[in-house]
Amino acid sequence: MANTKSKGNIAEKVDAILRGIVEELGYILWDVEYKKEGSDYNLILTIDKEGEEVTMDDCVKVTDAVNPILDEADPIPDSYCLEVSSAGLERELKKPEHLTKYLNTQVEVKLFAPLENVGKVFAATLTSFSDSEYVFGDVTVAKDKVASIKTVVDYADIFKNN
Repeated sequence: MANTKSKGNIAEKVDAILRGIVEELGYILWDVEYKKEGSDYNLILTIDKEGEEVTMDDCVKVTDAVNPILDEADPIPDSYCLEVSSAGLERELKKPEHLTKYLNTQVEVKLFAPLENVGKVFAATLTSFSDSEYVFGDVTVAKDKVASIKTVVDYADIFKNN
């Protein structure tokens, strides 16, 4: 069974192989994950599109384009299922470019353990970040204390405008 480090290395290899192809198709390769779910391995490509929602047709287009490239490059030793999906409205912010794109916006923060002044899950504005910490308004949290950060969508605004 692959360990976490090798899974991360596989995701990085796949990202390096596919990023340019996905961008040539007009999409952003938001994230690549390689993980075991039950007895199966899944390669999950998450895509985004500037100014538009990602559709099922977009996911199929990317799948059709990357499948032969993955077959030829063969970066994954195990058999796996390829999944291409949209980053969605509420998306996890994992990379510096994700965080930069959503600076000064409302995010949901989940911590590994509660902090006295904010608890374990809180909403705040991401105001800055560095290699070692995140700043949410007047709250500074060490990166190793943060389990996840994701965007927050006000669905009332979406439905009001439709």
